[in-house]
Amino acid sequence: MVSPNSHLRVSMVQTSLIWENPAANCAILEEKLQALQGKTDVVVLPEMFLTGFSMSAEGAGFPKGDQVQWMQMMANRLDVLLVGSLKIKENNQFFNRLLAVFPDGKIVAYNKRHLFRMGNEHQFYSSGEEQRILTYKSWNIALFVCYDLRFPVWSRNVQMAYDLAIYVANWPAARAHAWSTLLKARAIENLAYVVGVNRVGKDANDLAYQGDSVVVSFKGEELIHLFDEETIQTTPISKESLSEFRDKFPAHLDADAFELN
Repeated sequence: MVSPNSHLRVSMVQTSLIWENPAANCAILEEKLQALQGKTDVVVLPEMFLTGFSMSAEGAGFPKGDQVQWMQMMANRLDVLLVGSLKIKENNQFFNRLLAVFPDGKIVAYNKRHLFRMGNEHQFYSSGEEQRILTYKSWNIALFVCYDLRFPVWSRNVQMAYDLAIYVANWPAARAHAWSTLLKARAIENLAYVVGVNRVGKDANDLAYQGDSVVVSFKGEELIHLFDEETIQTTPISKESLSEFRDKFPAHLDADAFELN
């Protein structure tokens, strides 16, 4: 039986980022997000949305508690689940941590599992060890960050544990084809909706990002594709349609059993 919360409105925030300047990024995003009040359920920001993909873990732009509090304030003000990753220090380790913040301030945190060694991320940050699936408005939502997208075992939807997978990213334009292709693959193989939110613009390392943020259906169809521009777009997704497809095409019943170590 499908829940009365059959439709979920998901807003993708595709934006450029000011390098290692949390205060400026907060100010810009706060202004941009006001238009979403009362018009959406989930708001997804890019990876490291307050600093850009910076490896200076202890340098300029390291988020203090007030950045987390800012996310809580905005989630409450907009009455949404607000999703985005920050650089976080905990127990003398640094994490690229994806936070899903509920309107009441509750936080579900996911530490990025696969660290991008080609950008030396593994030299600055510690890898996460646990998957995270949360429930919001009857939807089960899995959290992932950027490079995780390349590793299908980590994303496997075991026993249909999630309905929607969210990937936040700073994915360079040079590998845009891989980004778009892998998002569709993860949706098809896991019989789930997939949302991928990427940034635009250039960072301090002169890397260009062209966005290509997308909502993909469980059939691998693009419901909406954002191109190389700063924009916020909201798309409804249907739990009823997902459940009907899983009933008609239960490929998950033939999935190979395995355990993650």
